[in-house]
Amino acid sequence: MRGGGPDLAAITRAASRESGGVPPGLLGDYLPAVLDAFSSGRRLTATELAGYARSGEQAAEGGVALGGLVDLYLSATWRLWRELPAESYSPAVLRGAVLAVLHAADDAVAAAAGGFERAYLSVARREEAERREFFEDLLSGRGGVADLLARGERLGLRLAGPHQVMVVGSADGGSSLSLTGIHIDSVVADAAAPSSSLVVSRRGRLVVIVGTAGDDEAAGVARALAGALARQAPGRTGAREPGRAEPRPWRIALGRPYPGPSGVVRSFDEATDALDAAQRVGLADEVVRAADLLIYQVLLRDRGAITDLVQTLLTPLARARGGAAPLLATLDAYYARGGVAAAAARDLHLSVRAVTYRLARVKELTGRDPSRPADALALQVAVIGARMLDWPATRLERE
Repeated sequence: MRGGGPDLAAITRAASRESGGVPPGLLGDYLPAVLDAFSSGRRLTATELAGYARSGEQAAEGGVALGGLVDLYLSATWRLWRELPAESYSPAVLRGAVLAVLHAADDAVAAAAGGFERAYLSVARREEAERREFFEDLLSGRGGVADLLARGERLGLRLAGPHQVMVVGSADGGSSLSLTGIHIDSVVADAAAPSSSLVVSRRGRLVVIVGTAGDDEAAGVARALAGALARQAPGRTGAREPGRAEPRPWRIALGRPYPGPSGVVRSFDEATDALDAAQRVGLADEVVRAADLLIYQVLLRDRGAITDLVQTLLTPLARARGGAAPLLATLDAYYARGGVAAAAARDLHLSVRAVTYRLARVKELTGRDPSRPADALALQVAVIGARMLDWPATRLERE
């Protein structure tokens, strides 16, 4: 006690220390107002509450956690209460004084928290806009290398070293990916630490940039993202093609690691192309790597050639009873299992005899033997092309 009353400055300093060093100035005139409420029984005024809301906004903009801000106010309240002359009041009067202090604490904390939340949303939107603008400038090459390096550093991305980009999108090529209920930044930060990373949403897809010394960091982030997405949205239900895993409604594609700002662009382009290729080919994998899909991307670049191959090699299969689809599924499973008919039969839920019969029909209709290496290569590439072109469901057209 100082001068017959509580030492408000000492209480403020102690509350600041107890709350982890939250700036004491965020209390504003809270303690004098509580002291007056204790004496008079009044409620806090609108002007006072507006001041505490501004303190909440300042806390959010200054990087103070909401929990620390609340702790500052509550710590100051109980420290002040400990020094108030409660013993000099009658029980009835004391009850009113206690209620006044509790009302003051409740109203002040609510006002400060409300201000914090409003400012936090504004800060988050501003940071998201800054990240998006930086990423667009990075992709387009706007701004010099030094400028991009400096801006990336402010966003937690050290672009001087090698980085790897992953793109998360809808597996069926839909326009947007639902990430409701997933704290993506936290998932990436936990998995990428201590590597630098940046998360950006772009055109309905999620783009994650991760600093890497090899391939382990990005692979770890991809696994963490896959786990978070799987917990949010388990695999689809319903019928699926025999021999194929039930697909997820999302897919993650990884580009290869490259250094510098231009390396990020190159890795992003690879990841985007890999995601598109995996969707067009109909891969069931939830995580795909650009390095593993190079053959598909080569085929996609020459649609005319792959259409000609499918037309020349596979259209005779349409003369089979039941059409070409069962024979294509058999070839796909057969090559996926390394040319082992028994393993393909298990995947297709068929007898080995049925699989060998279908393979014989392919040889009879196309003149190509699926078990002969030279013919097998042409047939396997043609089957991949058929998936890319969605044949036989879609009519083949030369460009």
